[in-house]
Amino acid sequence: QVQLVESGGGLVQAGGSLRLSCAASGSIFRPNIMGWYRQTPGKQRELVATITNTEATNYADSVKGRFTISRDNAKNTAYLQMNSLKPEDTAVYYCNFQTPPRWLPTYDYWGLGTQVTVSS
Repeated sequence: QVQLVESGGGLVQAGGSLRLSCAASGSIFRPNIMGWYRQTPGKQRELVATITNTEATNYADSVKGRFTISRDNAKNTAYLQMNSLKPEDTAVYYCNFQTPPRWLPTYDYWGLGTQVTVSS
């Protein structure tokens, strides 16, 4: 089992910045992918950004150039630096920790989420 604890959400004005953190603990396995997803009421959870343990990154088009994902493998922690925030970034942000595609056995863990609210 892997436990994920997110922190750093909150209320910010449009154009502002927030930094989310996700600390993983428990039976940490490698290789792995840590990521951030977000969800608003009535919509499906969507990818924001992911980063592998070798620090390869992937971003949703809607956040490219504004958000930066990073990680500290020694601390098993991933970060999401969010700049130039827009009201449409408002969502619950979830941390994810999973095995790479086609890797067996498959593991997929989620945090409880942290609310990010961007006011206009």
